[in-house]
Amino acid sequence: MARSSSEGRAKNDSATNTSTSPEEIGVVDETEYAHGMKLFLILASLLVTFFTVLLDTSIIATAIPKITDDFHELGDVSWYGAAFMMTMGGTQSAWGKVYKYFPPKVGFLVAVFVFESASAVCGAAPNSTGLIVGRALAGVGAAGIASGTFTVIALVVEPKHLATFTGITAITNGVSSAIGPLIGGALADKVTWRWCFYINLPIGALAVPFIILFLRIPPRKGDPSETGLRQKMMQVDPVGVVLVMGGIVSFIQALHFGGSSKSWSSSTVIGLLVGSVAIGAAFAAWEWHQGERAAIPPRLMADRNVLVNSLYTALFAGSYFTVIYYLPIYFQSIDDVSATMSGVRNLPLIISVSVTILVSSAFVSKTGPKPLLLAGAGLATVGCGLLYTLGIGSSAGKWIGYQFIAGIGWGLSFQLPIIVVQGKVAPNDIGPATAIILFFQTVGAAFFLAAAQCAFLNQVLIKLRTSAPGVNPATLVATGSAQLRSIFTADEMPGILAAYMAGLNAAFALSAGAAGLAFVVAVFSSHKPLSAHTPPDVRTDGGKKSPPVEEQTTASLESGVAGITDGSQSKE
Repeated sequence: MARSSSEGRAKNDSATNTSTSPEEIGVVDETEYAHGMKLFLILASLLVTFFTVLLDTSIIATAIPKITDDFHELGDVSWYGAAFMMTMGGTQSAWGKVYKYFPPKVGFLVAVFVFESASAVCGAAPNSTGLIVGRALAGVGAAGIASGTFTVIALVVEPKHLATFTGITAITNGVSSAIGPLIGGALADKVTWRWCFYINLPIGALAVPFIILFLRIPPRKGDPSETGLRQKMMQVDPVGVVLVMGGIVSFIQALHFGGSSKSWSSSTVIGLLVGSVAIGAAFAAWEWHQGERAAIPPRLMADRNVLVNSLYTALFAGSYFTVIYYLPIYFQSIDDVSATMSGVRNLPLIISVSVTILVSSAFVSKTGPKPLLLAGAGLATVGCGLLYTLGIGSSAGKWIGYQFIAGIGWGLSFQLPIIVVQGKVAPNDIGPATAIILFFQTVGAAFFLAAAQCAFLNQVLIKLRTSAPGVNPATLVATGSAQLRSIFTADEMPGILAAYMAGLNAAFALSAGAAGLAFVVAVFSSHKPLSAHTPPDVRTDGGKKSPPVEEQTTASLESGVAGITDGSQSKE
């Protein structure tokens, strides 16, 4: 381990970090693992709860136009996704520490309570601000459920069956991605968009009793949950969480104001941008001071594999989620289809991503990661560039084909950054390295959603001046994107649609740019196959074999969350 800059700091890190292998904090006696119907009920409850989190990332996309109809806040569209991603990414590492230093069962139930309560807040939100607050709280709970699901699975399932049950989570992710937009569209059309959030409540109510009754975490050797409360709180790093949240909020709020409600040269926008940079610098300094306790350990960020894949996943996730959120707006505003049909039209993208993710997992150990990283970013760039060419009246063949191209690109390498770092870092670093990738993935998505909304709204207002000069910009911004034809006259609609198309083109261009930058970053990735860096027979922690690299590299994107619970381990 890289030594601290001072002896005192080194002692502090040593005193508050438990250097234990998975075996040492694992189950003492194999007979204490859950079996039979008890195991089934525990896993079913965990996966059902995890399903609601995965559903929350996709169900809202097709419902957003209906939400803007109710709240008349077109400028807040990015916040509905960014607030969730921001808090989910910012608290991911903290939850990992919670599961290590506090009883996992209690931690998971708290996470479920936070997520379910936040879902109720979202469903009952009286205005756009209330929904954004609810989404931010939901992201906190979602992070806890995501990491907690894999933590608990690892603690109650026998090691020889762990890969099988972890693989089921990939299926859960695929199913939720496929049906999320369909459910969101159907609920928005047939009932109300509020049920996109209320739907989480009965699901959670069904799962929680089984978790309370049947989940028993077996005793672990050297259990770090026996650490003192003060040391536990230091490990959770609340200061780091506050700093990263503050920096993200300042940056997104600057983009929210800039060019729409306030000039880019206004003191408010400049102050927010400067503030975000200053807070970011403070966060970096704090993480350096924290050393191995940091959410983003400086030692790992100096690793080429971790750095390159962190940047890649931030850009790639930003590209993907921008299209996921703005393509339904294209379908519902430009093509005037229902929210349900918008979800159906999204299927080429969702299906191509889901299928290709499975294919790339099977091939990465044969081809190595670099060709897939380059191919994925290249195809995503082309696909997003083609989506940029969509216009009013574009044929079905175009939007179907363009989605397939972009979807294949995203599917090829969306999960690869997780796989690469897990296969290339030392076994004791898999947890914190995984946490870093997930942090950059979710925060990157939040940043690009905010930037896309800024580009979209600015271009809409600029184009409106020439395409429909008689339309009041404030009225347009206050009108939901699915409500345009009921508010404006037939004579005004061509100019309004032209303005909307200009905004959507800007969002798709940003997505293409992000994917293109990811391609450039991938050029600097390691060309070595995963097995060349971390031999499968490497021995750690008392001569016990670490898992073969092939097992690590076939893990799903979500399975990497499990490693976060070891995020504070250190090597001497």
